[in-house]
Amino acid sequence: MKYILVALALAGSIFAQAQENVLEQLLSSTSDSLLREVLRQPEQFQLQVIYTRIDRDAGNLPMFTSYYHNVDSNLYFYPASTVKMPVAFLALEKLNELNILGLDKYSNMQTEAARPPQTAVSRDTSAENGLPSIAHYIKKIFLVSDNDAYNRLYEFLGQEYLNRKLHEKGYDNLRIIHRLSASEFGVEDNRYTNPVSFYDGDSLLYHQGEVYSAFYPSLWLKEQVRGVAYMNDEGKSIPEPFDFRNKNFVSLQDLHDILLAVMFPNAVPAAAQFNLAPEDFRFLWKYMSMLPRESDYPQYQEWDSYVKFFLFGDSKGAIPDHIRIFNKVGDAYGFLTDVAYVVDFKNKVEFMLAANIHVNKNQTYNDGVYEYDEIGFPVLAKLGRLIYEHELKRPREHPPHFYYLK
Repeated sequence: MKYILVALALAGSIFAQAQENVLEQLLSSTSDSLLREVLRQPEQFQLQVIYTRIDRDAGNLPMFTSYYHNVDSNLYFYPASTVKMPVAFLALEKLNELNILGLDKYSNMQTEAARPPQTAVSRDTSAENGLPSIAHYIKKIFLVSDNDAYNRLYEFLGQEYLNRKLHEKGYDNLRIIHRLSASEFGVEDNRYTNPVSFYDGDSLLYHQGEVYSAFYPSLWLKEQVRGVAYMNDEGKSIPEPFDFRNKNFVSLQDLHDILLAVMFPNAVPAAAQFNLAPEDFRFLWKYMSMLPRESDYPQYQEWDSYVKFFLFGDSKGAIPDHIRIFNKVGDAYGFLTDVAYVVDFKNKVEFMLAANIHVNKNQTYNDGVYEYDEIGFPVLAKLGRLIYEHELKRPREHPPHFYYLK
């Protein structure tokens, strides 16, 4: 596929769309049998890929060139845990917008319950001080993709605020409308979000009562009703297609662009930026790239690639110290997604990569029978290595400096 060259100078950065699709060239020339098998069956695996090349000028300002493979922003896929990324970013933004003296991401966050099936949280034994906070929830989201941590931030934001704020920034090909791993919450239950209070010791800093959302998403998406059967919550097989119309969705392009906006905050229009302080960015970069074994609170036993699918997702070995991956993954219902900014500090390599693959051969949803290990994880790992090896050999006029990430 050919593209007309388009370049736009913006906030000291350049976005360009290349004349030749390097990604398609790399994919078409691969000798890997599994990648070739997946590429031969686009209707079954629905592999979507965005590869963004990053070049720097003499002042270290970035230029981005994006290449696409089968990206269809109107094709439904279940984003699973990738929705936690924009929720984490917005939770920090909301704290900044509240602008309350003494209230920050480390403040004691008490979640109450106003109605069934809501639940309250007053303690967090995984935190060093035993108390829940926005900061600790975000840490757990990026280290091991903790579902309850996401749910508590979803409740702090509220469904309507969450979606409205993202849409206002131009990320409008999405809907985030429910908690995760919480089947006891129906569509209407997810519109109600818990009361939340923040404290400094015994002093109340801020109280937010129960919130009801009147948000009604109006996305038109293809293939929101899928498959031949599904397993219900009682474990019974229902011989009907599975309905995703009341499930979350974020397009791969929006996921890519949201990550870019936080990794390169000055490279996007002001309207698309997140209102975060410099310390917020450093906090996010730290935990987006941290490995489970590097955490003291909580201490985790998960392997390095537990939530790092690109390059390393098909192995449980150690990730080299000079490579850091700032990312968010998701896997559920046979959909596997990773959106990442990859940095090799030793070899001065950097690139962005986002991909989604569908591995559900029996077309039955919620049965736990998916080809993650056989196809999904290996494909994303091989895809990451394919791009990384290309980047290692690619000449750069100005090697990048990563001083701000260290």
